[in-house]
Amino acid sequence: MKTLKYNQPFTTETGTIFPAIDIAYDTWGKLNSSADNVIWVCHALTANSDVESWWPGMVGEGLLFDPEKYFIVCANILGSCYGTTGPASVNPETGKPWLRDFPLITFRDLVNVHEILRNHLGIRGIHSIIGSSIGGYQALEYCIMQPDIIQRLILIASNAKQSPWAIAFNESQRLALETDQSFVANDPEGGKKGMKAARSIGLISYRTSTAYNLTQKEDDEEKITSFKASSYQAYQGDKLVKRFNPYSYWSLLQLADTHNVGRGRDGVINALKEIKSKTLCVGIKSDILYPVDEQKFVAANITNAEFVEIDSFYGHDGFLIETKIVTDVIRKFWEKTSN
Repeated sequence: MKTLKYNQPFTTETGTIFPAIDIAYDTWGKLNSSADNVIWVCHALTANSDVESWWPGMVGEGLLFDPEKYFIVCANILGSCYGTTGPASVNPETGKPWLRDFPLITFRDLVNVHEILRNHLGIRGIHSIIGSSIGGYQALEYCIMQPDIIQRLILIASNAKQSPWAIAFNESQRLALETDQSFVANDPEGGKKGMKAARSIGLISYRTSTAYNLTQKEDDEEKITSFKASSYQAYQGDKLVKRFNPYSYWSLLQLADTHNVGRGRDGVINALKEIKSKTLCVGIKSDILYPVDEQKFVAANITNAEFVEIDSFYGHDGFLIETKIVTDVIRKFWEKTSN
């Protein structure tokens, strides 16, 4: 991981001014002479810039994101806890971590951070930008805000506007965090119990009842407590607590709910029509968090867009797990759009 220290004021969409920001990022491969052989990966909620760590089988020689062919870039997003400025960073006005005082940010802020990094790296054009879940929110905004830079947009399990359904899941997670008094008290080490509970809520939206009913099925028909499903929820919550910051989790849940490409652009449909990139929208048949109708809507309103549905046992998380299927779909799209 590298860190760009941007020592100039950065103003957010809501008017907060950071005197400076850090941008943490990873790259693979080399930029070509035209500075346009770029695959820009936008990560999802609790992921990071190390694409190899959270999307195994995608980055490497002979794989879809091949460093021998492409210059692959992924930046940790503003508000996260993996090196880019976020709630755990020091507020220069107080000399203490921002924590719950970290300002509301939007995806347009994230795109402006991406633009700082793009210019720093000397990138003139992007072959493909790819985003899944809230990574897709970044990718869509980038294509609207910088329509002449990105040749191809690949949107997986995402949409053009945060749905009330998704907002409800996020609000439930925030309510869980608020039950943790150490989080409410702005304790730098606080919020862990609350985040564990919040993650349990979120996890249900990422999978399917079929997946739970098969993978967490009990072998003992006489059992009346200590169920596999209960242990699984606790295990997944503990995993997140070990690697993520509760205040970043809160901030990114708020960020997700700001998503609306139509805001200030005369509506979502008009905003989507501004996209010039050749576009692939991939939906996952079993996804309950981002149903396929949302990807179909995006594809129907972007010129030069196509929709592809894939099947997966894993629901929304299928984009992380069905590597071969995702690879095949994107390769076919690249072949179609190579001229």
